[in-house]
Amino acid sequence: MATTKKTTAKTAPAKTAPVKEEPVKKTVAKAEPAKTVAAAAKKAEPAKTENVKVETVKKAEPVKKAPAKKAAPKKVAPKKPVPVETKVNFFVEYAGAQVPVEEVIKNVKATYGKDAKEISIYLKPEESKAYFVADGNAEEMDVFFC
Repeated sequence: MATTKKTTAKTAPAKTAPVKEEPVKKTVAKAEPAKTVAAAAKKAEPAKTENVKVETVKKAEPVKKAPAKKAAPKKVAPKKPVPVETKVNFFVEYAGAQVPVEEVIKNVKATYGKDAKEISIYLKPEESKAYFVADGNAEEMDVFFC
């Protein structure tokens, strides 16, 4: 690695005159030819000026931020219309009297006495009776039309 000379601002680089090359003589001493060759190589090279790195000072530019990316709108599948639960009022009318079906169902559950997984109800207004099957057990109850 070659070393470079640094000059101060007071001294200017000296102009060198062309150097005549001398023929290298071979001698028996080993150390001297190396010095002579190195010295001859230095003399043969033209004078170099100081290696000065010129760096330009850039003004600090404001950091440009990338524009904030807006999240792409998510594709939303069209919503299925929610089935509207319709309230149904169902009455059984016989001989001028009405009985709501919800009341019949409530009375059948009370007559059975315990929770059933499945109940089937058969209403016969002419007999004023409701026949039902709850979890495979067939029973009957009176229905009063008032």
